[in-house]
Amino acid sequence: MQWPPKDPDDVLDYSIDWSAVLEADGDTISGVVWTFPDGLTKQSDSIEGSATFAWISGGTDGARYSVGCRITTAGGRIYDRTMSISVRQS
Repeated sequence: MQWPPKDPDDVLDYSIDWSAVLEADGDTISGVVWTFPDGLTKQSDSIEGSATFAWISGGTDGARYSVGCRITTAGGRIYDRTMSISVRQS
């Protein structure tokens, strides 16, 4: 899965929509943990309904990064997604 590219100087919010898995199980998100590689920084994060958000800064022009997101649900389920983000000077 891939997010749109960002400029190294941007601080932008990126999200993952978990509604498909949550609706299938009739579940809700109770917690989220994001993992970021060196070079990217998570400024903040939030849970809004069936989506998780992370505000991301940094990155090196021309680099591609993998960002991990793990949610825990009220029903005890754990889901992981890894997103790819490219950094391009604009």
